[in-house]
Amino acid sequence: MRKSILKSLKPDIIVEMLDMAVAFENWNKVMERADMLYQCVQCIHEERQEYQSKGVPAPHLYTDHPLVYYYGFSFQMRGMAHQRMGQVNQARACIDQYAELGWMEELDEAGMQVVQGFRHRAQVNRYALEIEDGQVQLLEEFVNFLLEHPEEWLAGLKMITEAAVRYRWKVDRVLHMFEDQIQGDGREMDSSNNDDMYHYCYQRALYEQWMGRPQEAVEFILQAIRLAYKLEMNRYFIRCTALLESLREEATGEQIGRYRMMLEEMK
Repeated sequence: MRKSILKSLKPDIIVEMLDMAVAFENWNKVMERADMLYQCVQCIHEERQEYQSKGVPAPHLYTDHPLVYYYGFSFQMRGMAHQRMGQVNQARACIDQYAELGWMEELDEAGMQVVQGFRHRAQVNRYALEIEDGQVQLLEEFVNFLLEHPEEWLAGLKMITEAAVRYRWKVDRVLHMFEDQIQGDGREMDSSNNDDMYHYCYQRALYEQWMGRPQEAVEFILQAIRLAYKLEMNRYFIRCTALLESLREEATGEQIGRYRMMLEEMK
């Protein structure tokens, strides 16, 4: 992309475009937008260096975050796209890039906090990538990491459950361990309407179905349906209802009654 065009773009606008592409799971578009964001901030960085070398203040450009954030975010989104497309080695390389962003010159306190944040995110995503790739020998280590970082339990549990479904791992002990923690914190399983919670509930339903516990599977899919509705994601909703219909004959009458009532409320 021409430098003149890049200079007219705003990093925060590209971040919004990236978020939209992720929401629609358009990974080729995510890759394209991530590259655009990287080129944009690189152009800004080079321009600032040029002004600094001349001893002249650079023109002020307002951004929501320090410039280093946009470097990290571009690498993170590119890595996510590679991971979703099954390109594990490329995803690992992207994680390495945002694991260490301290190379930027003259980082202030806010910038250093961003660097630390991406270093932590890289550690989480490295575990998640290897678990998703079937590296079961890392499961216990990952669980211990999650226990030390409770703010990561939901995203981590989503990845563990998804891998358990894919590779036929029995992870009841892990799941029960985290459920006890949730109850201890007084948090309900469906208390959040974020995307990770939806995916966890959906994957957990698949796991319970595989383990031969259809009624437990229905409970999780009912939670996923409500979350899909809150998120206004029609494809999530359709996916959930299809799974519930496949479990209908093994669901209790009370569960089917709640399902019908839920659908009535959503009209």
